[in-house]
This record gives sequence, structure tokens and C-alpha cells, in this order.
Amino acid sequence: MEKPDGRDPLGRDTIPKFLVHNAEHRHGRPAMREKYLGIWQSWSWGEVAASVEAIAGGLKELGLRRGDKMAIIGDNRPQLYWTLGAVQALGAVPVPIYQDSVADEVQYVVEHAEARFALAENQEQVDKLLSVRDRLPKLELIIFADPRGMRHYDQPFLHDLDRVMERGRAHNAAHAGFFKAEVAQGKGPDLALICYTSGTTGRPKGVMLSYDNLVRSANLAINFDKINETDEILAYLPLAWVGDNFISYAEATIAGFCVNCPESGETVLNDLREIGPTYFFAPPRIFEGLLATVMIRMEDAGAIKRAMFRYFIGVAKRAGRAILEGKPVGLSDRLLYALGDLLVYGPLKNVLGISRLRLAYTAGEAIGPDIFDFFRALGINLKQLYGQTESTVYLCLHTDTDVKADTVGPPGPGIELRIDEQTGEVLYRSPGVFVGYYKNPEATAETKTADGWVHTGDAGVFTDAGHLRIIDRAKDVGRLNSGALFAPKFVENKLKFFPSIKEAVVFGDKRDHATAFINIDLAAVGSWAERKGIPYTSYTDLASRQEVYDLVRGCIEQVNRDLASDSSMADSQVKRFLILHKELDADDGELTRTRKVRRRIIAERYGDLIDALYSGQNEVQVDAKITFEDGRTGSFKARLKIAAAKTYDTMRKAG
Repeated sequence: MEKPDGRDPLGRDTIPKFLVHNAEHRHGRPAMREKYLGIWQSWSWGEVAASVEAIAGGLKELGLRRGDKMAIIGDNRPQLYWTLGAVQALGAVPVPIYQDSVADEVQYVVEHAEARFALAENQEQVDKLLSVRDRLPKLELIIFADPRGMRHYDQPFLHDLDRVMERGRAHNAAHAGFFKAEVAQGKGPDLALICYTSGTTGRPKGVMLSYDNLVRSANLAINFDKINETDEILAYLPLAWVGDNFISYAEATIAGFCVNCPESGETVLNDLREIGPTYFFAPPRIFEGLLATVMIRMEDAGAIKRAMFRYFIGVAKRAGRAILEGKPVGLSDRLLYALGDLLVYGPLKNVLGISRLRLAYTAGEAIGPDIFDFFRALGINLKQLYGQTESTVYLCLHTDTDVKADTVGPPGPGIELRIDEQTGEVLYRSPGVFVGYYKNPEATAETKTADGWVHTGDAGVFTDAGHLRIIDRAKDVGRLNSGALFAPKFVENKLKFFPSIKEAVVFGDKRDHATAFINIDLAAVGSWAERKGIPYTSYTDLASRQEVYDLVRGCIEQVNRDLASDSSMADSQVKRFLILHKELDADDGELTRTRKVRRRIIAERYGDLIDALYSGQNEVQVDAKITFEDGRTGSFKARLKIAAAKTYDTMRKAG
């Protein structure tokens, strides 16, 4: 059993030590699966450990040394996780990179981390590295995991991972005990991982995490949620994101559960249905997509099915959460809920692939209360998590029996939280507090105090029940000209609760009132348009339709009504808005790789549109440069509509 501070009672203080333990004590239990060409392949803990050992031997032969950095870029593949483990076993440091990063972003991370080696999943990722290799003098060799398309790549610094493993097996056969001896040298304070932040305000920073950070935090979280070796997860979120490293690698190795890698990003929902995980982590957009799938199916269902669905969903909303949380529920509602589970909830969860879920988390952005309550009403133990890379993932966690849609829960195990009285910023101390920012002592000193408190950059308040409610990024909280508080993210999250709104950027600091840019969700609004018989040819065409403006206006006015009931936020109601002609894109620098808005870039790039929202105009000319996927550029000219939305006073009267 874990110690209260998260330390392992058997003295296992690095993740490779847990891998060695699993090979000995969970040898035949399933550790990983991958869907390849439509077929699930499986590896036991014994086989995973053997693969990690072979890669470690090969890397040793190629010259990887203790303390070296190795970049890893690609989708969630067993070979990438194995390489991550092999690098750590040798005392080197893995540096995962977002697989959708463009070449310049890859170049920055590899250069900044001073990586000598790199593992690229496939030809696409190899090509990115090759295109910037002349700017990477310290990068000595590149290993590729998938040989397809690599036949004519004959550079001497390129190596096939299968060949590396062959060399490793030969090396290990000649050096008995090599792997365990290397693993034994690792210690808890050693550097385990460098994760680069999403970079909302500039270049990403390399967050250094130790084994103590990962192991102690994982042990505390595993104990908190009673995670064990029988659990199953689907690993589909980016390997470069600290959450995937924490759940799909650290927690999986420590608890000994099975990690399932989908065939591709496009097949995630199908693979989810086939696996039926017991433990699931997803950003709100995934749960929004699942609910949208349900509602679209219901629109196409017969009248009797629709009526039955509506009735039993009503029963679930009335009694489902209380039943899930073990609270008193009347006999009639319990019986109706049981019937609903047989006729509606059970088949619905089975179709979505969530019938076996006993634990689900969402984080990254706030999830809509209606969406959150819908899944909990079905009996899904969906909870919210709040944290950051610097905290080794979590700071606050909902308990199973005290879950509130408008908070992120109380402080998690081992976490100390406080609110700065002057700024309202959330600060914390925990076993997960990062070592520092790589090669950036100034930023480290700005973020982490001498006595171990870390600035989150988020403004928050504690509720009477001891839960934390996040208001916004502290630096983004401003004031309207009236002096009223203006928290754009709070309003944006409310707007994004609607399936038809994919992204929103709200303005108002030092202005008389709030306005907004809107990105519609092409799939959701496209489906709605087809049902309404509204023709369209593209995102831009659909976004300009008056019917779509009316749809979005209805969403904004609902948010305005909600804001009017909150005296502290009533002045932040959105008075005018426009629907952008294009989706905000990470490749264009408008969003981070984790889909956070880069406000400075938006303000600089779309300054004319922002000014138009406050000018009284009904239209604004846009003349934009477009970069196509093949690298060609073009121009786009159009006039965008600017529309008004009703606002409400605190008595909910239209203004």
C-alpha cells in the first residue's frame, strides 16, 4: 500500500523499476494493445519489458548516454511508449513532441532540448526532421518506427527501429544483466521527462519533471480513484501532452493496467466501442461529440423511439445523479430508472462504447453543465480535473460522491492550495511541483517561489463547500469601462457549451461592452443545415448564412440570460458578434496545439474586425491570406456580417 506522501513502500522510485516489477509479477497479463489494419494486436507485460530492454540495448550500442535528450514524435503507438521507457531505463531524458507540429515547431523543441537522438513514428515525421536538420547541429541520428515509404531513404544517420532492436538483443545477450543494472542506477530525484508547454504567450517552455514528481503523484491518484491492473484505457491524446504521459505511461506502469492504442485519430470513436474501457480521459469536445452523435441519431429515429428517449432521459436527469452518488431516491424513480437502463441507457452506453466505464475525467476547458449532467445521469462517473504541466497533471479532483458541474473539485491528495488575496491567483504546493523550466531559470523563478509555492496564472475562488472554481487566466481578467469585472474565458466557455459553437473569442477589456468572434462547428451546424434543407458549399459559405447567424444569436442570448443572473458577470453580456470566415487554426498560430486561444495573435491579426465590432457597422471587409495544405497560398475577400444580440438586466428583461 502507498505511503500517504505517495512514496512506494518497496522503494520503487522510477518508472522503469515498476516495469521490471511487472515483468516479474504480471508477466502474462495484457499490458498493451494496438489496432493495426483492423485487427487488435496484444502484448503482455513480459513482452513489453522484453521490447523495452531490446530498444535500450540498441540505443546503448548507438551511443545514447545517461543525461542525453531524445525527441519522440508520432501518434500513440506501442513502439513510442517502449522507446520512452528504454530512454528512461538508460538514464536519458525523453522529449515528446506534438505529432501535428509543423517543421519549425519541431525544430524549436529539438534544438532547445539539445536532443542528440530522435524517434519519428513514420515517413511524415521523418520528413519534418529532415527538412530542418541543417538547423539542428546536435541531432546525430533519427530512428523511424514505421518503415513504409522509407525504402529510398539511405542517409547513414537514419535507422529502422526493428534493426535497432535486433542490435539491442545481440548487445544484451553479450552483456548479461545489463538492463536491470541500468535501471537500478535511476533515482527518484533524477530528471524523467521534459514536456513542452502549449505556448499561449510565446515560445513553449520545457517543463522538467522528475521521477519523484511522476511516481508520487501517480501513486496518490491511483489510490484516490482505486485504479488497478484490471482497468483498461484508450490512449489517443497526444503523447507530448503531460496527461497522456501521466495516465497512459506512468499510471499504467505503476498500477499495471492495459493501454489500448487506436488505429488512427479518425477511428477513435469506433475503437472506443470495440475496447469498452473502464477508465477514460477526454477533453470536453469528445463528450460534446458523443452527445451530438446521440442527438443526431434521435433526430432520425421514429416517433415512438424519440418519445421513449425523451421520457427516460427525463427520469435519468431527475434520479440518475442521486443514484450514482448513493443518495436517497424514491422507489418509483428507482424502478423507472432500472427500466430506463434496460430500454435506453444501457443500449445507448453500449453503442457509445462507455458501458464498462467506472471512471472518467474531463479537463483542459470547462465542460457544459448540461453535457456533464447528461453523462452522470446515465450512470457514468464523469468528474472534472484541474491542473497543469507544472503540477504533474492534477491539482483538484472531484470525489465520487461530491461532484459539481461548475467547479473543479477540492484539492487532490497531497495538494496545498491558496488564493492570493491581492490578485485572486491560485497558488499550490504538491509532490508534483516541477523541477524547473529547462534552460530558463528566470521563468522558473517567476513561477516558483523559494518556499515551493507555484503560480498557476489562473484566477479562482473557493466555494463554501471547499471546491475551487476557476474564473479565468489571471492576466486575462480585466475591467469594462464601467469598472465591472471582465473574465473572457468564463464567457467563452459558456458559449462553447453549445454544440453549434466550436470556438469563441470574447473582447471587452477597457471597452464599454463585450463582443465576440464565433467559429461554428462544421459537423454539428452542417448536420443541422441538412435537416433544415439549407444548402451550402463550404465552411465560409455556411458561416455567412443568415439562418446560421440566427442560430448563433440564440445561443449568445441564452448565455446573456445566464450572465444576467450573476451580478458579478452581468455586465459581460455579449452585445455584438460576427462569425469568422475561417476556423481558428493551430497551424496559423491562432491556437496552441492543445486548442487554447492565443489572444495576442488574434488581437494583432484581426484588429480591424475587433474595431468594427465597436464601430456600429453592420458589415466589415476582410482580405485574408490563405495557406493551403500543400503549401500554396491564396487570398480571400468577403464582407462579414456583424450582428447584435439581446442583453438582459438582472430581472431578465430584454435590453
